[in-house]
Amino acid sequence: MIYLDYAANTPVDKEVADTFYQMCMNYIGNPNSPHSLGVGAAERMLESTTKIAGLLGVKEQEIIYTSGASESNNMAIKGIAGSYKRYGKHIITTFLEHASVTGPFTALQNDGFEVDFVNIEKNGQVDLHHLKELIREDTILVSVGLVDSEIGTIQPITEINQIIKERDHLFLHVDATQAVGKIPVNFQEADLITFSAHKFYGVNGSGILIKKEHVMLEPLIHGGLSTTSFRSGTPALALAASTEKALSLAIENQAKRLTYVRGLNQLLREKLSVSKPIVINSPKEASPYILNISVKGVNTNKLQAELDQKEIYIATKSACCAPNTVSKPVYAMTKDRKLALATVRISLSHLTTKTELEEFISVFLEQLQVLNN
Repeated sequence: MIYLDYAANTPVDKEVADTFYQMCMNYIGNPNSPHSLGVGAAERMLESTTKIAGLLGVKEQEIIYTSGASESNNMAIKGIAGSYKRYGKHIITTFLEHASVTGPFTALQNDGFEVDFVNIEKNGQVDLHHLKELIREDTILVSVGLVDSEIGTIQPITEINQIIKERDHLFLHVDATQAVGKIPVNFQEADLITFSAHKFYGVNGSGILIKKEHVMLEPLIHGGLSTTSFRSGTPALALAASTEKALSLAIENQAKRLTYVRGLNQLLREKLSVSKPIVINSPKEASPYILNISVKGVNTNKLQAELDQKEIYIATKSACCAPNTVSKPVYAMTKDRKLALATVRISLSHLTTKTELEEFISVFLEQLQVLNN
């Protein structure tokens, strides 16, 4: 088996799984219960929250636990809309965003909000001049993903934040799902930051929303005590503790893993660029964990299915995208519909071996010849 779809999901690290198991077995009390079992669970929950806050450089009270990045994104976007609509109903985003970002915007449009999409440069980054032009007196939110999930473009969040912070009642939401644990992230450069543990070898169903203290959010889920007033529900200690472990391991090994994956990405680029039908869409400055290509004249869904038969697993687009549709990020960057319909996403990991990658390249190029004949 050769797995090259790490941007969709990563295997749970053994230490993380062990942590989850130990928490389930050793802490049976509800962290909100007043008895000693509950108090013990609450103390352990606070310990994880404190460690996560330290790893990210944020305050404990700024951490909101969720079921994943999709909930975190919905909570951030709809929460800002609900709390600040008295200041305006204008929102800005990009065509690069994940479905859990564009989905809430579509829902808000049905409620009378206006959504504008900022232009994308040829390198996949936000057109900062156009962003400035789009901002109005009634703009309350700008939402930009730090690393695009399909092409891996890294957005200039520092520059975007400089533009945003000049205005009152205008907030910056950054979906950092494809960045946290993989590349350095400055958690001081946005008002709301979202991510999910299953992208860095954590447990599925565990997400985090970082909400800065000055930001108010209208909750999505009401009723019942939790670790915060912004998201009700029984505190999930096992998920919090396992996320802490996954985050700790990812950040501890981040630099080493990043260097290794850069080497794999470079090998991919060198070997695939010699094939005439292949166009590399990911900019050289993109996250090395993602390489997006288009294959001219080839049905990439069929290509994916053929590789699947050989136990080689890749993606054509983000796992949350509808089948047989264009890749929105590739189209936004290239304005070429044919290229955007023929994409392949190869996503890498420190677990990917050079031998695996060389075998993938050999089989991939061989399969292209078969499909082109």
